[in-house]
Amino acid sequence: MKEKENNRIVSHIVSLVLGIISILTSFFWYITLPSGIIAIVLGAKSYKKEGKKLGLAGLITGIIGISLCLLLYISLMILIFLENQVF
Repeated sequence: MKEKENNRIVSHIVSLVLGIISILTSFFWYITLPSGIIAIVLGAKSYKKEGKKLGLAGLITGIIGISLCLLLYISLMILIFLENQVF
């Protein structure tokens, strides 16, 4: 029983930490996407089941990290495309 309570206590903290990692490493998609997805899943579960504010913060930071990564890579692709275009 005590082991199950410890797992619940840790899930929202792990979600927040992974969300922050996904924001800080947004240039590296191979780190950002897995950590952001896991942060979103754990944050949603802990917020829905326990109503923890850290779970919500982990959910939000995971979404921000993935969005920032996608924004960076899409803008880089657009810049590369526009640079190679001949007028």
